[in-house]
Amino acid sequence: MRRGYTVLLPFGVNQRYDLVLDDGGRFVRVQCKTGRLRHGVVLFSGISVRCNTREILTRGYEGEVELFLISCPDNDRIYAVPIEEVTGGCGSLRVAPTRNGQRRRVRWARDYELPG
Repeated sequence: MRRGYTVLLPFGVNQRYDLVLDDGGRFVRVQCKTGRLRHGVVLFSGISVRCNTREILTRGYEGEVELFLISCPDNDRIYAVPIEEVTGGCGSLRVAPTRNGQRRRVRWARDYELPG
């Protein structure tokens, strides 16, 4: 992401996105999430969860947002992850090298980190 976006906040309640970035002609809907650092990986949820007295309801964000902004208080970093890269309801970004040395198909956190 480049700097210079205008941040727009939704009017009203019950929007599926938390904010919109105006890129000078293109609007990007953003859902903000908290990530947790576990065993060298920042983990975050790519779904919303709500419950009532009878059931727990989960729902993805496909078609409703274009980007997740992940704030990780454990390492004080923020990551921008396109929704297409979050599959199965859970996102992960690797911070530390794998124990077995695997490099292929690893989503490195540094590739998504926003400049501080």
